[in-house]
Amino acid sequence: MAKALVIFLHGVGSNGEDLATLGRHWAPLLPDVIFAAPDAPFPFPHGAGFEWFSLDGVTPENRPARVRAARATFDATLGAILAQHGMEDAWHKVVLVGFSQGSIMALDALASGRFPLAGVVAFSGRLAFDEALSPAAQTPALLIHGHADAVIPWRESESAAQRLKAAGVPLELQLEPRTEHTISAQGAMRAAAFIAQCLQD
Repeated sequence: MAKALVIFLHGVGSNGEDLATLGRHWAPLLPDVIFAAPDAPFPFPHGAGFEWFSLDGVTPENRPARVRAARATFDATLGAILAQHGMEDAWHKVVLVGFSQGSIMALDALASGRFPLAGVVAFSGRLAFDEALSPAAQTPALLIHGHADAVIPWRESESAAQRLKAAGVPLELQLEPRTEHTISAQGAMRAAAFIAQCLQD
């Protein structure tokens, strides 16, 4: 059995292959780790790609409910990946790596404590969660966000970090002055080092 499973969660209007390339770069740094990059379950209605939940008519007020409604298909997607690799009961060996909408889903899974994950990495995300936070004990998180992000403001990650820390999550926040709504080279390398640390503990 592999030492661990890293599951990439892409942004809206994208697909799994968009982040799978990151796994290929990380493979030499993270031996004995399997990388999975599923497509989100719903077709994106405004172009190519997929989405975890609809952005049509989304507001800060209704976004948490959208995320809650997306949990069943999200959890089923993850469960199928674990089953595929014979790791059904090995959530403690799973690291979620999200970007944008994928980060929203990853942080929701962390905040709700649905799985005892090995770790969570969220690039350019936000915590769209209006319930009491109940994270699994000792699941660490790394939040990375660019100050130049014009899609999701960096203060969303700052706010998420404060809330998650207050709930007891071991958390690191890396803000990058010139990074836009993307994964920078330095962010990718920091995330690989963080994942290696998660899997050593």
